[in-house]
This record gives sequence, C-alpha cells and structure tokens, in this order.
Amino acid sequence: MKMKVQDFYDHYQESLELELTKAQSGMERRIRLAHVQRPGLSLVGYLAKKTDSRILIFGKMELEYLKELSPELRKERLEGVITSSNPAVIVSRGLTPPKELTAHCMDQEIPLFRSTLQSMKLMSKITVILSDAFSPTVSAHGTLVEAYGIGVLIQGDSSVGKSEAALGLIERGHRLISDDVVLIKKKGEKGLIGTGPKLNKHLLELRGIGIVNVAHLFGAVSVRNEAPIDLVIHLEDWDETHYYDRVGLEERFSEFLDTKVPQYLHPVKPGRDIVLLIETTILNHRLKEMGYHSAKEFNQKLLEEIARKKSIGRKG
Repeated sequence: MKMKVQDFYDHYQESLELELTKAQSGMERRIRLAHVQRPGLSLVGYLAKKTDSRILIFGKMELEYLKELSPELRKERLEGVITSSNPAVIVSRGLTPPKELTAHCMDQEIPLFRSTLQSMKLMSKITVILSDAFSPTVSAHGTLVEAYGIGVLIQGDSSVGKSEAALGLIERGHRLISDDVVLIKKKGEKGLIGTGPKLNKHLLELRGIGIVNVAHLFGAVSVRNEAPIDLVIHLEDWDETHYYDRVGLEERFSEFLDTKVPQYLHPVKPGRDIVLLIETTILNHRLKEMGYHSAKEFNQKLLEEIARKKSIGRKG
C-alpha cells in the first residue's frame, strides 16, 4: 500500500490542521510506511539508528535546539536528518520553520507543512490514519449488516436470498453496511472491519424490484459506513441428503486475512423464517461470547445423565 502526499493532504488537511508552506514541490511523493517520527538523536548528529522513508515531525524542542546552532551547523544537521527518501516534513504547534529547513526541503523537493496541533497529538493522529490506510484489505462476496451490535456477513450462492434476508433485518431496525461486495480490512492482530465500495454505498439489489437506496427508504439510522465482522452466516438451498447439525456443537469458521471468524450454516427452504433464524443466531452468539453455551451445557447434562443411569445399572 502506498499513498501520495497530495492524497494525504487532500483527505486529512482539515483533521490534521495542515498548512502547506513555500516548500510545495514533491506532492506526488509516495508515503510507503505507516510510521511517523521526530528527528530525536539524529538532529544532534547521531545517525547510526536513523530510519528513513518516514514522515518527520519537528516540534518545539527540535526548533529550539536548531536555533542554538550556527547557520552552517544547522544546515549540516538538517541535511543529515532529512533525505530524499522522506515523503514529507511537518512542523507542529503552528511554529515558523527556520529558513534552513524550508530551503533544504525546497532543494530536496520534499513538501513542508505546518500544523497547529501539538507534536504528540499530531503523531497520534497520523499514526492512526496511516495504520488504517495501510491495513491489508480483501473483498468478499456477500451482504454485511449490523444487528444487536454484531457485524454479520451474510454469504451464499447467487439468488439464495442474501439481500432479501438483509432487507428483512433492516425492516426490523437493524442496519446495512454493504450489499454484494464487502471490503474487509484488518485492524490490529484480530479485528476485521467491513465496509462497502463508494459506488454502491447504502444500495441494496432486490430481484424483481431493482436497486433501492436503503437510507432513503428507511432513514439514516438504517445504514452504517462500516462495522466489525463478528460472524459469518452462510445461506444455502436446503439439501435433503445433507446432514445439518441439530445440537450446535459443531464449530465452523471462515478465514479472512489470516483471521478466523465464526461461521453458521443456514439451509433455506420455503416456510423457514430466515430473518428470525439470523436474529436468533446473533443473540445466541452473544451468549456464547458471555460464556453461556447452550449446546455444550445440554451435552454435559446428557453425559451426566448417561453416567448416572450406568451407575444405577451396575448397582442393580
């Protein structure tokens, strides 16, 4: 994943309170790493541990230190710290960058920005932005909804009824994130976040009706831009020859970006209220997360009853 400095500026100028200085060339540079740093020891001449290719932030301490140096030494230190691999430089607290910093950035064609934010807040915000932008992403076929605070990815073959099931959930007060195509992004080590392409945002395709705008039909509370993917419900046409788990001890998983997500299989046939089944699955899943597993509790009671009867049989 790479991001142009121009795109970074266009998308996050307001939230980061960025202002472009006279050093405006190099906006087509690529941000290649999801990291940002302050010059630190590199500014005093210790370059052994210096890492390049990162956005650099100069705060109050760095600028005060530079003021104490002679113009020649100031120029030398800046040349050692800022190289052509750095995509951009930002001065925090709305401070005025020294002319040597501006000149060096102009010479290297590195964009130089000012931000009114304090250094630590600025670093935190940029780190979150870049971590999100550089997170690995895959696309999946299905419909993503949020019900009872749980993100549910409904999957299955074409025409099995994914969109119709989503419509039923929306009608009951739940929310649509994306229909047909879901973009899945990894957040941290375990979390997955799903969203939809801009092209079909808040749209639902229903055979026989066409494309409908859920936000317009049901209101803004019926949609969300993104949601975590907590479980997957796979719909399939009922197969009389297939054995379906009737107890709930069998555990299935779907895997996205090396992350496993609990999966539930729901066979579809006339007369089954699939929307009610999905809601029940979600509520039961929440109980499991709280430590209440009905199937395991039933199985344990069954084993205890079998053991009790065997014990009575031996005594008799």
